[in-house]
This record gives sequence, structure tokens and C-alpha cells, in this order.
Amino acid sequence: MRNRRRAQQRVAYIVSCEHGGNDIPTPYAPLFRGRARLLASHRGYDPGALLTARDLARALHATLVVATVSRLLVELNRSPGRQFRCSPIMRDAPPDVRDDVCRRHYLPYRDKVEAFVARAIASGARVVHVSSHSFTPLLDGIVRHGDVGLLYDPARIRERELCVRWQRALAALRPDWIVRRNYPYLGKSDGFTSYLRKRYDAASYLGVELEVNQKHVRGGDVPAGERASIVAALRQALAPQARVNRASGARRKTRASATMRASPPARRSGASYRCESRD
Repeated sequence: MRNRRRAQQRVAYIVSCEHGGNDIPTPYAPLFRGRARLLASHRGYDPGALLTARDLARALHATLVVATVSRLLVELNRSPGRQFRCSPIMRDAPPDVRDDVCRRHYLPYRDKVEAFVARAIASGARVVHVSSHSFTPLLDGIVRHGDVGLLYDPARIRERELCVRWQRALAALRPDWIVRRNYPYLGKSDGFTSYLRKRYDAASYLGVELEVNQKHVRGGDVPAGERASIVAALRQALAPQARVNRASGARRKTRASATMRASPPARRSGASYRCESRD
């Protein structure tokens, strides 16, 4: 019975995009004077990742958390203590400036994602977290051979199985693409998903990073048809869990209807509240 309940566990989806833009807020603009070329490069942000994240969230009815400040200002996809290591500007910035950046940008973003994960798991749901990224096709003179990468922790069976299904579905939709797992980075390397894995067990949290080769980016975004293939493949990979969610939702609706029939009408409050999952 316990295994059956676990197999039918409700899933809460969240899509994040840590490198959605290369904005530098006005208070820090003097630090980046003369750095326009660097900000426009892959070191400044992940071109195409933001719109892909929005499409994924829309398809999954997921909570969406995105940031458009440049990773050169603060690296949101690194654990505390490592958020400035990759920036030649912020490494040498005054401590009070770095503290201010953390207070205004790093902590609010991280807290928003962590709060969603904590609430969902506390309610009995399993969290599926997809983090949207893109990667440069050429790094240090080395060509990266791959169109899409799916990053995960190989020690987590559910993450591995999801990525295998996603890889197969995308390869079927785009047979000319090279879809690789744990490429061009290792999924267990430091990142937001790795950080969250240390706090939640494999039964409660699945974290996957999507990496799209920036050679596919046209006019700042991955073309709509290619984004649609990525989204459709993920939906196919998640199809078994989607059926569980629909069944679980139907049971909750039935129980709610029975409760409404059995209970007297509730007194109406003068206040009205609305909670939306998408930001």
C-alpha cells in the first residue's frame, strides 16, 4: 500500500531561469562601464533560455521563476559563497557592494525557488524542477558537439529515467539533433539543482538542467518550432506522471464535492484573495 501511495504521489512543477538576461541595475552600472561586449557574450547571460523557460512553464502549468540580471553581477546558479567567483568585475568589488547585490538579487531569487520547493514537499508533493540554460558552441577553442544537453545526478534514479525518456523523445522529434546527457557539464556539479538535492531526498525532489546550444539562437531566441520540440518531448517524458496528477486531481475534486454536499454553506468573507502559480 505504501508503494502504491508513493507511485501516485502528486507532482508540483517549477521552471527556473537563472541567466535570463544581461541587465545591470543602475546602482552598479559604473562597475560595468566599458564592459558591453562582455555582457553581450555567453559570460553575461544565456541567450534563448528565458523564452524556452516560459514555454516549458506554460506547457507544464508550472510555477515560473526567472531572473534577468547578468550572471556577471551575481551568479544565481552557484551555491552561497561561490556567487561572485566567475565575475572578473564582482570578484574585486567592495564587500559592501557585494553584500548589497546579494540582499537585492541573490537571496530574493534563491528564497523564492526554495520557498516553493519547501511548501510543495511539505504538502506531500514531489517536486520536478527544470532549470533552463543555454551553452556556447565554442569554448576555449573547443567545439562542443551537441544540440541539447540534459543534466542530472546519475545517482538519482528518477532523474536519470526522466532524462533518458526526454532524450529519446527529443531524438525522435529531431533526428538530426545530437541530444546528450550530462553534457556539456556534469549534472552533479555545483548549481541550484545540486544545492537543492542536498536538502531533499530523491523521492521528494527531481532537479534537471536543460542546456540548449546557442548555435540554435536566432535574433536572441531559440526558434519557436525548436522550442516546441523541446517542450513536446518533455511532456512525453512526463506523461506517466501527468496521468497520476490527473487521477489525483479527480479524487480531490470528488472528495471536495462530497464535503460541499455534507457541510453547511460557509460564511463569506469581505476579503478576496487570489494566488497565482506563475510569476
